[in-house]
Amino acid sequence: MLWTVCLTFPLMLGIQVISAKIGRVSGHGLATNIRRHYPRPMLYAIVGLLLLANVINIAADVAAMGDALTLIIGGPTHVYAVGFGLLSLLLQVFIPYQHYVRLLKWLTLGLLAYVATVLTVHIPWGEVALRTVWPKLAWSAASVTMVVAVFGTTISPYLFFWQASQEVEDLQADARTGAQALRRAPEQAPRHFQRIKMDTAIGMGFSNLVAFFIMLTTAVTLGAQGMTHIDTSAQAASALRPIAGEFAFALFSLGIIGTGLLAIPVLAGSAAYAMAGAFHWKNSLELAPRAAKRFYGIIVTATVIGAALCFTPLDPIKALYWSAVINGVISVPIMALMMVMASRPTIMGTLTISRRLRALGWLSTIVMATAVLAMFASLAF
Repeated sequence: MLWTVCLTFPLMLGIQVISAKIGRVSGHGLATNIRRHYPRPMLYAIVGLLLLANVINIAADVAAMGDALTLIIGGPTHVYAVGFGLLSLLLQVFIPYQHYVRLLKWLTLGLLAYVATVLTVHIPWGEVALRTVWPKLAWSAASVTMVVAVFGTTISPYLFFWQASQEVEDLQADARTGAQALRRAPEQAPRHFQRIKMDTAIGMGFSNLVAFFIMLTTAVTLGAQGMTHIDTSAQAASALRPIAGEFAFALFSLGIIGTGLLAIPVLAGSAAYAMAGAFHWKNSLELAPRAAKRFYGIIVTATVIGAALCFTPLDPIKALYWSAVINGVISVPIMALMMVMASRPTIMGTLTISRRLRALGWLSTIVMATAVLAMFASLAF
């Protein structure tokens, strides 16, 4: 599956830049723009599916973090899982937005644990290079669905909603310095568009690099040993221990915790932004909880439900897998809608996206739609 990482990088880069531009140019998040310009049933369906996928993702992440900490220090997994959920919730609710964003950026360094893990095991780099550019493809329901899951976890709806909303948050934070929605102040566009392009390229590049090394680590350790049935992240880390050693095991376990601490606030926050935009609620992580009760209520509800699901017979790996598949499916109409919005002067003013970016965005949408249609075809036949 390493080839999918090379394919998704330019596609996710294009669609995330478009998402950011919609937020910065219009001054509104995706859900608000959809509510203003498109039928409500479409909006409610998109937001409902996004909320469902995000809650399942939160549950799987919290469970994985609890498992990982138990492996490292021992103790009760469920208590750790609830503790991580509570910690994430308190940070998101009570730390002001500007401080919180800096914290999230530092947390991304925890993902380097996955890169470091690769350095502790033997890698046949020649074969890796060959299979990355010349993979062995198989037409089966399982393999095609896996492609959709990989796409759905990289080109993912919650990232669209989050990035557009973060541009609105930054706009509001910079308002005291004269910043405005770019459709009303197009002279500010070159500076912000350059920043968006650079930030997104670095972020998506780092994301795909980490994804590449996660796939590579599991392929040359677990996969090479024929361990293809993994039910929990703890099982994956434990299986890694006798193959790659204690250091690789510890790095992989710490990577699970770092990933969860980074992912949970983004998942809960994007769900809250989507709900708030759909129902015209006050929404900003810069606001105090009492000033945006319903917005923070979604964050609390999504996180609490996710943590509570840890006490059910939830299979974290299957939950992550199928939530990624759901994300892959629902991303198609959202991406198509984003492309239409980014090309509409009624939303973007004179700053509609360029012809090159429009081509890349539609290519991303077509590739994702093709993968989803291929999945349904393989499942049907």
